[in-house]
Amino acid sequence: MGERKLTGMDVHVGDTGPPVVHTLTRTDLVMYAGASGDFNPMHSDDVAARAGGLPGVFGHGMFSAALLARAITDYVGVGNLTSYQVRFTRQTWPGEVLTSSVTVVGARAVDGAHLVDLECRLSNEAGEVKVEGRAVAALAP
Repeated sequence: MGERKLTGMDVHVGDTGPPVVHTLTRTDLVMYAGASGDFNPMHSDDVAARAGGLPGVFGHGMFSAALLARAITDYVGVGNLTSYQVRFTRQTWPGEVLTSSVTVVGARAVDGAHLVDLECRLSNEAGEVKVEGRAVAALAP
């Protein structure tokens, strides 16, 4: 079965996208460091992280932003995202279960395009928001 095609007629204010749930692992940190080139020791070296006053290594902010972006594109479709901005609110730690939340907060037509405004956040199992943001998607009529 192919990708579901969400249209402007399919969404309404208050609708939510399916959550993405991911348990952050040290393997994630290593893989992301290799893929991104971000080898900051705070993400891979417990001794360095502790010397910096932290309890241990923590997740890359951009990895968390990518998890949230995946949740958005899973909902609105790949290629439909026109704007995405985030604010990092807390560090992520290995072992945390991170869950996305994507909510439609606006829907409008502009020059024939059906735009959907989204509020999104990534939180841990304790409800602490790690990343929050906004996005806009352009959907087919």
